[in-house]
Amino acid sequence: MTSSPSFSFVCCAHGAEPAVKDEVAEQGWRLAFSRPGFVTLKRENADSQGVPGHSVTSDLPSGIFVRTASHSIGQVRANTVDGYGKGEEMITALVALLTNSLEAQRPFDQIHVWPKDRAAIGRFDFEPGVDEVSRAVGEEILRALNVQQQSSTQSGHPESGVTLVRSSKINVVAQPGERVLDIVLVEPTHWFVGFHVASTWPTRWPGAVQPIELAEPPISRAYYKAAEAIAWSGFNLRAGDQAFEIGSAPGGACQRLLELGLHVTGVDPAEMDEAIASHPRYTHIQARGGDLPRKRYSGAKWLLVDSNVKPEQTLQTVENIVTNQHCHLVGLLLTLKIGDYASSERIESWRKTIQGWGVADIRIRQLARNRCEVCLAVRLKEQT
Repeated sequence: MTSSPSFSFVCCAHGAEPAVKDEVAEQGWRLAFSRPGFVTLKRENADSQGVPGHSVTSDLPSGIFVRTASHSIGQVRANTVDGYGKGEEMITALVALLTNSLEAQRPFDQIHVWPKDRAAIGRFDFEPGVDEVSRAVGEEILRALNVQQQSSTQSGHPESGVTLVRSSKINVVAQPGERVLDIVLVEPTHWFVGFHVASTWPTRWPGAVQPIELAEPPISRAYYKAAEAIAWSGFNLRAGDQAFEIGSAPGGACQRLLELGLHVTGVDPAEMDEAIASHPRYTHIQARGGDLPRKRYSGAKWLLVDSNVKPEQTLQTVENIVTNQHCHLVGLLLTLKIGDYASSERIESWRKTIQGWGVADIRIRQLARNRCEVCLAVRLKEQT
């Protein structure tokens, strides 16, 4: 057993870097390099296995605002500054980096390529995730890795023909336990390279952004938020279950719930989209969540809340519901607005408030689709 520094990098929402730094500092990580939406970290005296392919610690930085985390392999830069068109120099440097890396002596199962967030979510309609540029760059990288492997094998030195990536495609959703090669396009001519082992849903998605392709745009972006929250939470929403959503208009989250076969009741003073309002498994109550008699929630298993009100007001409304004798809820998905990242310290008080309800489990995360807000997955009791 030896001792050596450990290096990692983290992707987060544009603007969340100070919150990330505060979280990971408690885990012994200190800042090495930072850009909006991207942070690199170093931890001294990390335990090392001393075995090729395992030269870094198994743990990575974690926290509410850590969207992705990777063990760092290195970085590549180009001398040019005129964008991705000069990618040959970058890709050549990347292949050399991986070929000489101990971590690449064991093949990676998947390769994920994505850009760091270039703006705050929602600003100029920005949404995170794989874009056309990163998709094209990823295809070129994979092609170069395949060429390198073939040429090494054909050179008469089969021992140098190392398979770097097993997958024949980029940005495939990883299976649990697979090793994923991560390439983050921090700038057009500056890429960071690392890896992680897939486990939870976010770690399986490229850049931790759930890949969803729809034939038509959803009713609202709340559709994506609900889909991600449901997957991340691990809640077993079943067809036929009853769900309530407070703050339902115009119906994006309800759209996802209905797709899953649930019976949905939306609570909102505003009007719903006609496609949702006319759905046979949808009921609309035109009221505020806090004004509704508590017994109206008695048949529900799931409660989603995403209202544009102060978090304390949301928590008071939800507490009145879950502590009512007629309540039989199994789980809650609550979206609480932070306001600004300097106020993230308030999250701990929200956690303590919810713990006071006697819940079974609370998990908190800034989802990839969250703006300056967090999602709380609260399990009230085990599902039967």
